[in-house]
Amino acid sequence: MELRHQAVGPWSVNTYVLICPTTGDSVLCDPGAEPDTLEKLLEDSHPTAILVTHAHPDHIGALKQMRDRLKVPVMAHAGNGSGVEADHWLGDGAHLQVGRYRLRVFHTPGHTPGQVCYAIEESRHILVGDTIFEGGPGRTGSPADFETTLATLRNVVLTWPDDTICHPGHGTFFRLGDQRAAIDRFLQKDHGRFCGDATWGQ
Repeated sequence: MELRHQAVGPWSVNTYVLICPTTGDSVLCDPGAEPDTLEKLLEDSHPTAILVTHAHPDHIGALKQMRDRLKVPVMAHAGNGSGVEADHWLGDGAHLQVGRYRLRVFHTPGHTPGQVCYAIEESRHILVGDTIFEGGPGRTGSPADFETTLATLRNVVLTWPDDTICHPGHGTFFRLGDQRAAIDRFLQKDHGRFCGDATWGQ
């Protein structure tokens, strides 16, 4: 499957396009800003859906415009609440077809209650939104959210193979195995009632 990406908007959000090279079917993930740029990213493909990892404004800033332009359904997790007007609500373990390829949905709450990741089955690649970055987990707004993030790291993210390539909502992609030891150490620490931005080394 072809994977394209472009950083857009003032927060440099990574918007992704996944394309089946056989059928030309594609999906757009996290339309953060710059609709004209996103249309160019979709060139030579047939868009079939817009996917949302989570409903923060930097990730859905161009959602309405792209929905109007593409006339395709929007898909998101129900935990995103009123932040997204989805046509289809996705649960953990759901599968989506993109041409001859299939995506699996992982519910990864913490940064937001409704955050999800999209894994390209039979490949190493996962679009992880703001679940995890090369240097740490996504920002949390309360100690309870931070505890949820820790549980997501333990019970979801670290179950993925070392050769998984994580494509985050901001910054560069990375190999999960290269960060596994740092994540393990992070999970073993007592962080107290922490919330906010975190790094693996803190």
